[in-house]
Amino acid sequence: MGTPNSDDQFLQLHDLISGSSNVADFLTELSAVAASTLSDTAGVLIECGVTLRRRKRSATIAGSSERAALLDKLEQALGDGPCITALNAMKPVVLPDVGTDTRWPDYQKVLAENGCRSVLGVPLALDENQSAALNFFASEPHVFAPNVISRAEGFADLAGRAVRLALRIADAQTLADDLRAAMANRTTIDLACGVIMAQNRCSQEEAMALLAKASSHRNQKLRDLAAGVLGRVSDGAVTTHFDP
Repeated sequence: MGTPNSDDQFLQLHDLISGSSNVADFLTELSAVAASTLSDTAGVLIECGVTLRRRKRSATIAGSSERAALLDKLEQALGDGPCITALNAMKPVVLPDVGTDTRWPDYQKVLAENGCRSVLGVPLALDENQSAALNFFASEPHVFAPNVISRAEGFADLAGRAVRLALRIADAQTLADDLRAAMANRTTIDLACGVIMAQNRCSQEEAMALLAKASSHRNQKLRDLAAGVLGRVSDGAVTTHFDP
């Protein structure tokens, strides 16, 4: 079977975005495609882990296999390895043979214990607020020849674009959810103010001040207090005066 061209592969990644319910699911699917792509090129089984770091958020790690995800997590925990080095240098970093290379001894011990003999770390170009990398693992040494590295770089370029798109969509969805929640809170508070206005025969400004005062005195969120006011009305409770 021939190697898919970049347009076909980007469409495949775009379809993954459309079919994923969240960023973590997308990264899992992305890691599977990346592993399959490099396995076809190298002619041996290659597994892939993906690490995404976003400012003020914990790292999101996914993998094409349990071993790949575990090895990626362990590298992040140790704080050193080919993937982290690739991120810092923004270029591919190869560990050709766990048994002979001595650059990351702690991580190489972990790799050897898990049956991994060679690793390739490839960064994805995102922006200053977030970073990501693909971590490829093979059970044999010297798997990541120049043609395999070149294929990984080409895939990483497409993957970086896809990840940026997925993150923009996720951020837009989060913003939309926040706005809907804010509008729902505002509606609840406005309705509660209407109830207080009727009970206390006061203006909307005065009703809002009473609600805010009650929220402070009772150490209760304004929205929750407003929901309680509406709940008492819907339950048929008779209240002729709202007391903060």
